[in-house]
Amino acid sequence: MEDGTVHFTNAPTDPRYQRVTGFSSGTEAGWLRLPGGDPSWYTTEIRGAADRYGVPARLVSAIIRVESSFNPRAVSSKGARGLMQLMPETASVLGVRNTFDPYENIDGGVRHLRGLIDRFGNNLALALAAYNAGERAVTAYRGIPPYPETRDYVTRILRIFDGEWQGADSSVIYRTVDDEGTVTYTNIPPRGHR
Repeated sequence: MEDGTVHFTNAPTDPRYQRVTGFSSGTEAGWLRLPGGDPSWYTTEIRGAADRYGVPARLVSAIIRVESSFNPRAVSSKGARGLMQLMPETASVLGVRNTFDPYENIDGGVRHLRGLIDRFGNNLALALAAYNAGERAVTAYRGIPPYPETRDYVTRILRIFDGEWQGADSSVIYRTVDDEGTVTYTNIPPRGHR
């Protein structure tokens, strides 16, 4: 600060914060768990974005639970921010100005997810892998990349989603065939389907 005050944080919210080399925060080391938020605080935002982009609200909730544990101020060691852990570049492309604003973050994250679902032919596992590791990695490996973090991420979200999905109308299955003849079965409706 201008008065000589020095601030340290493990959750930088301003670009003026600089990383201290050789120092690891408890969060980064995995032994400090920041308290998560209450999922019910974001029900309106989740349902709204889910309806706008044709993605199940339960899936959005599962992603937020895994990404940030419903902490809207979460910042990863790689710089991903907010409830749906948007990287600054991705947020910028999506037009998200304030990644810590729950409405903007969820709207941008769900819009990004919908694009990935469309890009990967409604294959939810590939879309989730791309959300975590990036589209290029999924394309380069022609499937879920062999990264333990990404494989665990996809498994955790699908397990939560499937568990929460039980009791809902899980009998609705969509079948799509891409230009190369690959058949994909999914419970995520294709874009434009109602």
